[in-house]
Amino acid sequence: MLISQADPGFDLSDATRAPLRDPKTLAETDSHGGAQDGYVAFLSRLRSLVVQFEKPVAYVHGDSHYFRVDHPLQDSTGRRVQNFTRVETFGDNQLPAGNTNDVQWLKALVDPSSRDVFAFQAQIVPQNWTATP
Repeated sequence: MLISQADPGFDLSDATRAPLRDPKTLAETDSHGGAQDGYVAFLSRLRSLVVQFEKPVAYVHGDSHYFRVDHPLQDSTGRRVQNFTRVETFGDNQLPAGNTNDVQWLKALVDPSSRDVFAFQAQIVPQNWTATP
């Protein structure tokens, strides 16, 4: 399990929360003036190690704090890297402005004997839950 703050972006799916990247080359496609960020080398090496490892790898990050668990990483041919799971955590405390407090927490379960090794459970704090009418 790797834990970081930033969402480096993995593909072309969500420009509102992370840089857009060509999933095959991992190069940023939405950079201004053609400048590349520092994540291409990091992501390329990460992808190479994850593919070689052949066992489950979880990458946990915050940044935009949009809770999701998915498999966004692709290999250089465009095939999904199935043993890589991205987990983006909760954590955007915006009260009272907008009344959209989304500070929750996440439980990570690790069972080396299971096929997936990692499981994640959202833990909702009732006092922080704001239902939309």
